[in-house]
Amino acid sequence: MIHILVADDDIHIRELLRHVLQHEGYAVFEAADGNEASSVLSREQIHLAVIDVMMPGKDGLQLCSEIRQDYGFPVILLTAKDQLPDKEKGYTAGTDDYVTKPFEPQELVFRIKALLRRYQMVNSQVIKLNDTVIDAKNYMVHCGDHMFMLPMKEFELLTQLASFPDRTFTREELIQLIWGADFEGDDRTVDVHIKRLRERFADMTEDFSIRTVRGVGYKLEAVKK
Repeated sequence: MIHILVADDDIHIRELLRHVLQHEGYAVFEAADGNEASSVLSREQIHLAVIDVMMPGKDGLQLCSEIRQDYGFPVILLTAKDQLPDKEKGYTAGTDDYVTKPFEPQELVFRIKALLRRYQMVNSQVIKLNDTVIDAKNYMVHCGDHMFMLPMKEFELLTQLASFPDRTFTREELIQLIWGADFEGDDRTVDVHIKRLRERFADMTEDFSIRTVRGVGYKLEAVKK
């Protein structure tokens, strides 16, 4: 299920968007200000954020910059300001889209779906990293002229990282996502599987790399060509 963060200090906007987005089948996480939104991001896996610009404490532009720096999912900014300089600030902060209030909820839904398609998150069965293709439906990896299958946990780990390029996952998050909450081992399991993935692809492709984020976890970076 796609998880959407709605950050707005207007409770009526949050209630409206919760109703509309849940009707579309999305899970909705709410925050009344930027600081609360940061707290949600630290504990939940979010796939897209709808953020009001004018919020108390940490405002929407600051939150957008934080998301762009630390995560890899799309952002839509909501604002009552529709002047070009205001939009410039939003795009400079890293937003993917910009919606002015008042807005039609269904139009926002259209924009959300378009962004999710662009980020290959909705019903994504094929993930492309330049010439490397991960076929999630058939559990296959195509790497240039080579096609092969990985052990299941390695495949699931690679797919999870590749679905969110440039997003850092903690070891604890990866344990929860790949091995489940009832896993009785420790997070060194993640390190072992990451090492195996690196070894498998080291001499095969330069399309992507799995980076260690010291003291935190791992992220996958696709090489720009």
